Amino acid sequence: MRDAAAKIAAILPPTPLFVSEIKGVPVAFKAESLQPIGAFKIRGAWHRLTALEPNARSRGVVAFSSGNHAQGVAWAAKRLGMPAIIVMPADAPRSKVQGTLALGAEVVSYDRLTQSRELIAAQLAEARGATLVPSFDDPWIIEGQGSAGVEIAAQMEAAGLGEPRHVVVPCGGGGLAAGLALALPGAAVSVVEPEGWDDMRRSLEASWILPVGDGPPPTSCDALMTKEVSRLTFDVLSRRDATGVAVSEAQIGAAQRWAAERLRLVVEPGGAVGLAAVLSGAIAPVPGMVVILSGGNVDIDAYARTIATSAVS
Repeated sequence: MRDAAAKIAAILPPTPLFVSEIKGVPVAFKAESLQPIGAFKIRGAWHRLTALEPNARSRGVVAFSSGNHAQGVAWAAKRLGMPAIIVMPADAPRSKVQGTLALGAEVVSYDRLTQSRELIAAQLAEARGATLVPSFDDPWIIEGQGSAGVEIAAQMEAAGLGEPRHVVVPCGGGGLAAGLALALPGAAVSVVEPEGWDDMRRSLEASWILPVGDGPPPTSCDALMTKEVSRLTFDVLSRRDATGVAVSEAQIGAAQRWAAERLRLVVEPGGAVGLAAVLSGAIAPVPGMVVILSGGNVDIDAYARTIATSAVS
């Protein structure tokens, strides 16, 4: 993970760490929303693609994503001169699709309710001899995402905040959460998911993997709509005694507005769930807490409506 952090530090500056009080307690916020592609996914993508041998690079990569991993892989592939194909749901936010295309990747659409993105991506990779780059079920991806934890530890020490004691992190498939759990072994880890999509929370409580049930509710958190976590990420988080909570759409909207008002940051719904958990009291703020704001790729019209209609308690 330190190797991944060194790789990323060679091409990108650390994302800022902001501090603001919640209920009288100073809380740190890691602004991964300010990455060049607007999300932390650039970390795992860069670490994975730079690990490929030259002959594998020439054949390119295939990934599947609703948008943030898509843009991370596309960004890394473009910088390395590699072809990239991204399998994206037909209902992915327009801004994320356009961002992926602008980085030179080929986009293949699918219906997330009736088709398997994993199967489509695997078939494309086999047909083209390309390397499949999962969004979370991959050791390189987890290591790359964990580089954020290496930065956090150094930034909190430099700011006189001491060691990280509690990390609150948005969770889809769990790659970022698993990486942070490994990078910050002395910190408690809480994963946060939208209501109805909280399969990691339920899996951790049950001690085995439980997928999202049939007919999950609609959610604005397109980045967190993973129907089943992987054995790899689940095992890491389970062994670290991670806990989980779920937050409502109203709480997520309130967190987005709070981030805009207090931190001057645009944060997408999936990136704001950790903040929503702390603001709502589902997770109590404590000294040494760091909340990950994992992404900022919003549909601007939907974001404007959220900011206009959400209430901050």
